[in-house]
This record gives sequence, structure tokens and C-alpha cells, in this order.
Amino acid sequence: MSDTPASVPSWTLLRLDEVESTNDIAGRQPPWHAVTARTQTRGRGRYRRSWVSDLGGIWISANLPTPGAPEAWGVLPLAAGWALRAALSSLGVAQLRLRWPNDLMVGRAKLAGILVERFTSAGAVVGIGINYLNHPEEASPELRGHTLRLADLLTPLPSEEQVIGTLLACLAEAQDRIASGRVSEFLPSLNSAWQIDRVAVTLSGSSQPLLGSFLGVDQAGNLLVRSDDGRQHCLSPLAVELLREVWPD
Repeated sequence: MSDTPASVPSWTLLRLDEVESTNDIAGRQPPWHAVTARTQTRGRGRYRRSWVSDLGGIWISANLPTPGAPEAWGVLPLAAGWALRAALSSLGVAQLRLRWPNDLMVGRAKLAGILVERFTSAGAVVGIGINYLNHPEEASPELRGHTLRLADLLTPLPSEEQVIGTLLACLAEAQDRIASGRVSEFLPSLNSAWQIDRVAVTLSGSSQPLLGSFLGVDQAGNLLVRSDDGRQHCLSPLAVELLREVWPD
């Protein structure tokens, strides 16, 4: 199965200048509407951590319909990661990998991030930030050496419009696969994208991390980890407080 979308619904794209959060605005739009802004003053990531959204980046939020049983959409954040990686891979970015649950990396440097939020029962907003031509280390010096931009990776650099159009098409394909019960179609590609073996997983209510090999995720989005004693664990994302990659020395 190809990682390129088979069909593309009609998107309505709202382009803004400076906003507090594109996710908040997209949450007030109908499905198949997306919002992009030049900057965000209150961009956020998981646990409402600050999300640097400086000029030159691509900050976009897409409202996707989520019909049917709510539990079927628990895998959407991972599907969004698949879509983001598929989009940028199709534009020529090599050696992309995912860092659970919401980061797109090249090696140990972050290129993009994802935040999925539900504002209504009928849809979910997928917020994506991509380092494009921006300089996040100037806004937050602690990011120096920990980020990359599309401009560092691609020559010639695709236009912002091309990046956004490709991304929205891949998000539509991810939505279609979940809605039609075809999640298994992107699991092999998704699980090949983690590219990390050893992890330390901190679970809710536990003081000691679970150390082992990261095997990927299942169709419901549960984490599969083989601990050092040989046992295989199926972990709900809701039970995982932190997953830390353990790199060899």
C-alpha cells in the first residue's frame, strides 16, 4: 500500500497573521477546514507546554470529521504522525523517524510536532508545527542543536503552499483509513518509522520505569514493549506518563 493519498476531499484553508492558537480557531470551524498562521502567541504542545511558533515556521491546524465510535479514533494522533511523515517523505526529506507520541525527528533533532485535540464529538483538530525557515533557537536558546528546518534538508525548498497541500492530502488519507476500518494498512509503515530500540517507560502510579525494547504500536494505538525479563507488555497510551528513548553510548 502506497503512503500517498488515493483521494483528496475539498479543504477550506483560512490564512491568518498572528493568533493565540490555530487549534483553538480550527476547533470552531466545520470539518475539512484548516487554519494556518504566520505566528502563534500561545501555541501549545502536550500537557499545555509552550510551543515555539516564530515567524518562518508552518503552523497549521486541520479539523477532521470523526464519525462512528469514539474509541476507533484513539489512534488518530499516531495516524497524524504517519501522515506528516508520509507528506514530508514525498517531498524528498530522508531519514525521517517518529518519536512517540507526537514528534517527527531526523536523528535526534526535531523537525515537527503534533497536537491532537477534540473540541466537539463530531471532529478532532490535528495541530502541526513544522520548522520551515524559522529559527526556534532564537526564541528559545535551549533548543539550539535540538531542532532542524526543512530549509536545512531540502534544496530547492518546496513552497509553503506545496508543503501544506501535501500534508492536508495525507491527513485526509489517514482519516479515511480510520473511518473505513483500514488502520492496519498504515501500521507497517508507522511501526517502521520509530527507529529506536531501547526505551524507558514511566507508567502512572509507578516510581520505576519499565526498561525494554520498543516493538511499535497495535491497531488501537497501544504501545508494545518487551521488557528486559522477556515479557511483552501492551500499554495504553493513557497509562504512559513518559517514554524516553535510551540511546547507546
